Amino acid sequence: MGGIAAIARQAGHRVTGCDANVYPPMSTQLEAQGIELIEGFSSDQLLQFETMPDLFVIGNVVSRGNPLMEAILNQGLPYISGPQWLGEQVLYGRHVLAVAGTHGKTTTSAMLTWILEFNGYQPGYLIGGVPLNFTVSARLGEGKYFVIEADEYDTAFFDKRSKFVHYRPRTALLNNLEFDHADIFADLAAIENQFHHLVRTVPSDGLLVVNGQEPALERVVTRGVWAPVERFGQEVSNEWSLVSQEGDGFMVRKSGKEVAVVKWAPESGVMGQHNQLNALAAVASANHIGISPADSARALAEFKNVKRRLETIGVANDITIYDDFAHHPTAITTTVDGLRRRVGKARILAVLEPRSNTMKLGVMKAQLPSSLEQADQVFAYGANAGKESLGWDLAEVLSPLNTKKQDKAQAFDDLDALVKAVAKEAKPGDHILVMSNGGFGGVHQKILKAITA
Repeated sequence: MGGIAAIARQAGHRVTGCDANVYPPMSTQLEAQGIELIEGFSSDQLLQFETMPDLFVIGNVVSRGNPLMEAILNQGLPYISGPQWLGEQVLYGRHVLAVAGTHGKTTTSAMLTWILEFNGYQPGYLIGGVPLNFTVSARLGEGKYFVIEADEYDTAFFDKRSKFVHYRPRTALLNNLEFDHADIFADLAAIENQFHHLVRTVPSDGLLVVNGQEPALERVVTRGVWAPVERFGQEVSNEWSLVSQEGDGFMVRKSGKEVAVVKWAPESGVMGQHNQLNALAAVASANHIGISPADSARALAEFKNVKRRLETIGVANDITIYDDFAHHPTAITTTVDGLRRRVGKARILAVLEPRSNTMKLGVMKAQLPSSLEQADQVFAYGANAGKESLGWDLAEVLSPLNTKKQDKAQAFDDLDALVKAVAKEAKPGDHILVMSNGGFGGVHQKILKAITA
């Protein structure tokens, strides 16, 4: 919604917005663009406008019973969902490149956008994070191309379809598919239905770029496609494949033949096999609009990653602190694995907040211990680490990580206590990996301050 607000502002509209919790980097980005932010959802906001807004654009966190929404409905004021407004007012008539999947949407969208930008296409884009090659997470753009992170979460309380059905892409990248969003989807089959709705919107002269290693996506494609399909993956049987090289770079192959070599900049922070696949998918998608794999590889050599994707927050006493958005066991696994590949045998202290709706419901709790196996120590935080807050016992779930020889995992219901425990454990040469999809109470800076005290 913050990105949509930024695009509306760039299009010449006066924009204001409200939310229950507004925090960086989105809050600072919006304020820099002259967008007024209001804390909370009081209906009194309607009395503060000199002129009543032409339209209220509603995000999917707003539900019936929200005081401001109830006032809008009672007064018969015009409203629309964010994805529908974007589809009708911004994406209509443009070549949309949509990046969908359970994991890697933000990073892959940022890679694809940078490939287009580097090659002079001046694309519009909407990404669920701040790409470090740009200064903002969204841009109207000047060309006909628009890259969008295509989320499968529902659109609004009055439109329960996935957001991405509003985007009508000509190039659709299906990156991966696992069960997630347990608060709105009953099972994986329900999500596959939504992905097939997206597939149905791709025109016959468009392209589906599909991860050939994902059984769920294969089931989606088997249900019917009306556009060409190009698969990507590790295996040479896919139209697009890769060969990992020393230093986390990789060779790109198309139909088994080498067409490019991607070498990350050392300072990019991009690492891990999952990011190689993300980049391969971006290369395949860019090829659809005429950007050669070699030109994409040149762009990726200057890719700088996204904020909160293994972003280095600070270094003190030879201890490095990272911030990452990982909030699903698979994402946690790949993040820890990526850092392990970078730091070798150095110790990794994982600091985790299971904050997403799916994690709070406990649907993925059994997968948590295995996702953290490569960490040397684990410090987990819940608003209350007991059963009262999460609905499940965080300490109990993490107990398989503890053995007679070593207590590897600890659970905390007090943030200050967690910070003290991390600071006490940290030693020079350690790497502290903080993972949450929220602000996590500013724990990164608190830890940094504690280890320098």
